[in-house]
Amino acid sequence: MKNILKNRKALSTVVTTLIILVVSVLLAGVVTYFAINVTSTRVQEESLNLTYQHVWYNSTENFAEAAIMITNTGGRDVVLQKIAIRGQTVPTVNIFYVVPTNIVDLPYVLQTPAIANGTAAPAVLGTGLSFTQAQTAVVLPSGTTIAVYISGTATYAAGSVTVNDVGLTIAVSIFTAQATYYKETNVNAAY
Repeated sequence: MKNILKNRKALSTVVTTLIILVVSVLLAGVVTYFAINVTSTRVQEESLNLTYQHVWYNSTENFAEAAIMITNTGGRDVVLQKIAIRGQTVPTVNIFYVVPTNIVDLPYVLQTPAIANGTAAPAVLGTGLSFTQAQTAVVLPSGTTIAVYISGTATYAAGSVTVNDVGLTIAVSIFTAQATYYKETNVNAAY
């Protein structure tokens, strides 16, 4: 036992403790860096910009129509899984979209009888454009802007909007796999 304690070739207790401490701090730092890197790259990739949101009520035809411009500003493609107005999911048969060539405020589209697949889009969005009906979900590639119209009919008023809601604020929500995007807008009378 005395030979072990007097051995000059062995490391001292202080040096051994210091090496263990440095190794454990470096290991903790690497694990923390890895965790931050994984979570930050996953969160920052998806980003949507919602603009020009509108909800109109047409008292003559007794239906509501909504429109919103969606721009994918993130680094990857996004799937729009669901759209809700005032918390009520919009049926995909009532969702129509167009990729505009002009980015302007969305105009009201007089629906006589209704927006349908292939209906001409408003000329202010670009010439020769027509609406496409959403099938199940809408894929929005990175850097793309789409104008989404929620078609109203006499049997379906977007978000159950009635004439009593004109002037009130309601919510328009866009749901994707990773997030929910929320905007509020006032209900306007259709002109």
